[in-house]
Amino acid sequence: MAGKTRNDAAEALAGLLFDGMTIMAGGFGLCGIPENLIAAIRETGVKDLTVVSNNCGVDGFGLGLLLESGQIRKMISSYVGENKLFEQLYLSGALELEFNPQGTLAERIRAGGAGIPAFFTKTGVGTLVAEGKEVREFDGETYVMERGLVADLSIVKAHTGDAEGNLVYRKTARNFNPMMATAGKVTVAEVEKLVPVGSIDKDHIHTPGIFVDRIVKGAVYEKRIERVTTRPKEAQSGEEKASA
Repeated sequence: MAGKTRNDAAEALAGLLFDGMTIMAGGFGLCGIPENLIAAIRETGVKDLTVVSNNCGVDGFGLGLLLESGQIRKMISSYVGENKLFEQLYLSGALELEFNPQGTLAERIRAGGAGIPAFFTKTGVGTLVAEGKEVREFDGETYVMERGLVADLSIVKAHTGDAEGNLVYRKTARNFNPMMATAGKVTVAEVEKLVPVGSIDKDHIHTPGIFVDRIVKGAVYEKRIERVTTRPKEAQSGEEKASA
């Protein structure tokens, strides 16, 4: 078996990118996003991308970098999120957007990875979501057909991985990453910790290495918060200040 580990993100993507391709990018908000791979994609200048991701990062970070550079033609998402540029590009018609209910998006990706070309769901029936799609009745209930999603490339981020590509995600990073790893024709994973083969308890593996083609230890990670919200400080009385 050829080795899967690569020295850096650029090497991990070498020979995989082309104009007009479809890329799945894992994570939820800014949690569990493959930020090193995204930055490397920006550096290549590949364009006309269709990107499947729950949202599109924020201005100047994550997938927002690819929006700023004009490399994304279409987003398949469920949430515009905190990205003002995403909103502006969509409203101006400069960016094509295929909106999905969040659970439907997750199931479309899971179905694609499982080899299921389509499925029926009640979500979206009678709304704009169902326009132009097949609608069918089962047991007296109406359902809309949704197609499974696959990609030319899936880029995912895990907390820990080994040289065989076995991956362990941490908490919210398990949103979208595991199913996207199965739905790409090629899957590249970046990890915070790259450990020797056999170091990960088999019962703790979330994505088996059979789904991962290349793996790289990310160089730098920023622990950003999508939107910081804090409670206003309560004014302290003189007595409280003295006791403090």
